[in-house]
Amino acid sequence: MGRLQQTHGLTDVQEEILATVREFVDKEILPVATELEHRDEYPQAIVEGMKEMGLFGLMIPEEYGGLGESLLTYALVVEELSRGWMSISGIINTHFIVAYMIKQHGTEEQKRYFLPRMATGEVRGAFSMSEPGCGSDVAAIKTKATRDGDDWVINGQKMWLTNGGTANLVAVLVKTDLGAESVYRNMTTFLVEKEPGFGEVAPGLTVPGKIDKMGYKGVDTTELVLDGFRVPGDRILGGEPGRGFYQMMDGVEVGRVNVAARGCGVARRAFELAVEYAQQRTAFGKQIAEHQAVMFRLAEMATKVEAAHQMMVMAARRKDSGARNDLEAGMAKYLASEYCKEVVEDAFRIHGGYGFSKEYEIERLYREAPMLLIGEGTADIQKMIIGRRLLEEYKLKG
Repeated sequence: MGRLQQTHGLTDVQEEILATVREFVDKEILPVATELEHRDEYPQAIVEGMKEMGLFGLMIPEEYGGLGESLLTYALVVEELSRGWMSISGIINTHFIVAYMIKQHGTEEQKRYFLPRMATGEVRGAFSMSEPGCGSDVAAIKTKATRDGDDWVINGQKMWLTNGGTANLVAVLVKTDLGAESVYRNMTTFLVEKEPGFGEVAPGLTVPGKIDKMGYKGVDTTELVLDGFRVPGDRILGGEPGRGFYQMMDGVEVGRVNVAARGCGVARRAFELAVEYAQQRTAFGKQIAEHQAVMFRLAEMATKVEAAHQMMVMAARRKDSGARNDLEAGMAKYLASEYCKEVVEDAFRIHGGYGFSKEYEIERLYREAPMLLIGEGTADIQKMIIGRRLLEEYKLKG
C-alpha cells in the first residue's frame, strides 16, 4: 500500500481485515472488474468470496452472528472494495443500511429473525426510498400503505433500488396516514420479503427489470411496483408506524459515509493509474511525470485523495462515538464525491487519447464517478444539510 490514505489508531483486528480485503481486491476484483463491467455482468464469484470473508456481517453484532465491527472498519473496507470496482461496494452498502436500521430500530423478534441470515449473506438487503417523481424530496413520496385488519396493503412505485433484483429483503418507506400534523410522522418503514429475480416476485410485488445505466454496472438497479401488496403488521420496522422517516435518515447517515468511502476508493485508484502511466509515457524526451504541468496535476490529485479520506474517517468515527454526525457525513459525502470526480477527470487527462479507449481502466472510472454526485442525496442536498446545521451551531445569541 502506498503513502496515501493511511488511517492511524486502528486495532490489529482492523488492520488484518483491511489487509485481507486489499489482497482480495488485488487478486480477485481488479483483474476481472473492467471485463465484467463492460458486460454489465453480476459478479457472483466475487460476492461468494465476500460471503466467505464474512463481509456481509461486518457491522452486525456478534450475538446475531456478525463480526461486530465499527462503521469506521466498514467504511475502510468499502474504500478498498471501491478501489477495485465501485459496483462491488454497492452490493454490500444497501445490505448494510438495512442491517443497520434493523439493529438500531428493529424489534427483538425482527433482529433475531433477520440479522443472523443477513450476516451470512443468505438474506440480502435493499433500501427503497426514492420514487419516479421525487428523488431527494422524500416528503413528496406517494406510495401509500393502508391498514386492513392485522395487515397493511401497499400501492405505489419505487425507484433506484440497488440490489433490487438480487435482494430478498427490502426496507420500503411509504406514507401511512396516521393523522399526524407533520408529513414526516406519517411515514413508515416496512420490511418486505420477496424472492430474488425479476417479474412478479411476490403477489402484488413486481421488479420490472434492470435499469440500463451509463456506469455503476454489474450491480442491479431496479424499480419496485407494489399493487395491492399485503404485508403483516409485524413487519413494520420497530413495530410501530409513523417512525419511518427518522429510521431512514439514520440509515442514510451510514449510507453517506459509505458514498464518501466509495469516492475515496475510486479516487485512489484513479491516482494510482495516473501516476503509473505518467512514469511510463514519454513526451519531448522525458517521462510526462517530469513535465511540470503533469507533476502539478499529480500533486493536486494526491492532496484531494488524502483530504477526502481524512474527512471520511472523521465522519465515521463520530458516528461510532454515538454523536450526531449528519453535518460531518454531509461534508464527507460532498467533499469526497466532488474530489473523486475531479481526480478521475485529471487521471483521464493524463492518459490523453488512451483514456478514451475501453482498453484502459480509467474509461470505466470516468463513467462511475458521476454516480457519487447524486447517490445518497445530491451535492446540492448535502450543501443544504451542511448549511442548516451550521446555522444551528452558530445561531446568533439574543
